[in-house]
Amino acid sequence: MGLEIESRASELPHIERVWRSRSDDVGRMTSIANAHGELVFWEHEGRVRAAVLGPEPKAGLAPVPKDATFFGISFAVGTSMPHAPIDRLVGGGAEIPDVTRRSVWLKGSAWHVPDYDNAEAFVRRLVREGIVARDPIVPAVLAGEVPDVSERTLQRRFAAATGLTQGALRQIRRARHAAVLIQEGVAAQDVVHQLGYFDQPHLARSLTRYIGRTATRLSAPDAAEPLSLLYKPSPPAHA
Repeated sequence: MGLEIESRASELPHIERVWRSRSDDVGRMTSIANAHGELVFWEHEGRVRAAVLGPEPKAGLAPVPKDATFFGISFAVGTSMPHAPIDRLVGGGAEIPDVTRRSVWLKGSAWHVPDYDNAEAFVRRLVREGIVARDPIVPAVLAGEVPDVSERTLQRRFAAATGLTQGALRQIRRARHAAVLIQEGVAAQDVVHQLGYFDQPHLARSLTRYIGRTATRLSAPDAAEPLSLLYKPSPPAHA
């Protein structure tokens, strides 16, 4: 069966996506570049674990434990957990200790472990307690607005809220969009024109760096080495 992944979008501006998955007879996956921080829970051999993950600036191979279940909340770009600074988590993460099936400790308090269906209610409570925060300057910039701050302030706040530069974030989002289009059957040449790549070699380099696949391999999914969660990036939400 490989790696089964289910996901859904969220109406909450702090959340990009909620997902869950199960592994079966797969040893590793290609973890594609990701511009979001995440809160992830997983259970393997009777043990429940959790971690705060940072953005992934490039694709790479990642081990997948057999017969494990996973649940994750992908935060919207610009949303983070200030007590776990996202700029220190880029390309990695921080495991949360003392997690059980019922409770998780966050910033000194015990919380009921969320699930796929109540993720929004959980994050709303985290926002109220200041454990999750969202810098509105990030979705504003991604929407094409020009905030009334200096360029230096903008760069500092963007990096603090995302762990990435604006250029890196846009390249990751574009590559993910390109990969989705190719999987949907859109020709590589059309993807080049639609998303503003210089030419097909430029697209190929982007896909290899951020997705870990060529256009040809994206067109023929590999069950033995599946991709991590891939979806078209949603427009930035304002709230």
